[in-house]
Amino acid sequence: MSGDTRTSVAFIPSTMFGRDDNGLFDSYDEFAVETLPHPGEFLTSHNVLTDDDHIAFHRLTRELFEERTVYDMTFDYNLARLNLDTRHTTAGYRYAVERADAADAIAERDRFDSVLRAEFTPTTPFCPQTHTLTIGSFRAWNGLSDRHEYDLVRVRAASMHNQSEAINERLAELEAAFVETGDVTAVPEGDTVSGSDSMRATQNDGASRGSPNAPF
Repeated sequence: MSGDTRTSVAFIPSTMFGRDDNGLFDSYDEFAVETLPHPGEFLTSHNVLTDDDHIAFHRLTRELFEERTVYDMTFDYNLARLNLDTRHTTAGYRYAVERADAADAIAERDRFDSVLRAEFTPTTPFCPQTHTLTIGSFRAWNGLSDRHEYDLVRVRAASMHNQSEAINERLAELEAAFVETGDVTAVPEGDTVSGSDSMRATQNDGASRGSPNAPF
């Protein structure tokens, strides 16, 4: 599989990223906790980012998602914008710096100076894009790791999603393959699905809401 996981999508002008659409979106410059998802079980034992720390990383996330075209195909916008959408006040990403002394810290924690956790809460428990969006996010953050301070960004779906267990098992496998190889597109050992077939599977998952495009 090629390391470039981008696909052609319509470009969203930078003017779309502020407070607009009759006030439906918060600004990237504010920490509007009332329109963010509550940190779930993947984050609660760690140092959850708030205020300026959250703002700084999420602004960078917008840039990385734009570069790798991690888009929510239902709303036709950069996935980072979901955090700002006041119509979906419990959806989007929250982040936490992983504590090395936590019981659920990555086993290879001594190989990394800094690990970030990212937990995605979709708009509904049955969102068919969650699998695709979380994998796209994982590849964007870790494939462009020279753009931020974290050696590894671990990604999981919130437990409210009806398939969160299966999605998170897959994300854990991809994470382990990346830790072992340094390649964000590496196929986990023992995986019978080839790289190209795996990409088609995630594209089809993203297309299940009627879009022909995958968000990465």
